[in-house]
Amino acid sequence: MPTKDTLKIKTKKSNLYLRVSKGHFATNHSHSNYYIDVVAQKSRLSEAKAVAKELCSAYNYNTTIVDTILCLDGTEVIGTCLADQLTKNDFMNINAHQTIYVVTPEMTSSSQMIFRDNIVPMIRGKHVLVLAVSVATGFTAKAAVEAIQYYGGEVSGIASIFATSDECYGYQVNSVFNPHDLPGYFTLPSHECPLCKEGKKLDALINSHGFSKLG
Repeated sequence: MPTKDTLKIKTKKSNLYLRVSKGHFATNHSHSNYYIDVVAQKSRLSEAKAVAKELCSAYNYNTTIVDTILCLDGTEVIGTCLADQLTKNDFMNINAHQTIYVVTPEMTSSSQMIFRDNIVPMIRGKHVLVLAVSVATGFTAKAAVEAIQYYGGEVSGIASIFATSDECYGYQVNSVFNPHDLPGYFTLPSHECPLCKEGKKLDALINSHGFSKLG
């Protein structure tokens, strides 16, 4: 982790907790005082299953239709586990007994999301659930929504491990964790960052892949 001031936030669920580090961090779009490390949730099957099961609970006894899960930020393992949960025989949802596609977008050099011709049929005319690591600034989630709509799909909603809001771009966001789990959490444009105004140097550059220490 990029600083020594680290926390491990537990929940009542086994294998479900959040690893965070406090400090001064920068993304492409904002500055934050927390780095949220979700590498284990994305890569470790037991933790991916725990995240998927928790997210799935938001869609139980629900009329939300999910034909396709669009995985952002390397969430394919979680997306596969979520698809499995949504199609279980004992799951009281309209998707029970049905197949769900699990896909990822391709990113262009200008950061636009595209789908190749063989993937488009899994988007066009389908109800697509966006799955992300986090929804903070909302830039990536919005880009996903716009791509789905451009290719003729219908957005079913947005699911994430961490989110700062329960709504993004007019769609409901279901998350496992939110700012209430992180005392004093903020994510702001760099010119509004209180740590910058205090003259505190950045600890690391962060994105969905991890962090790069500075200094």
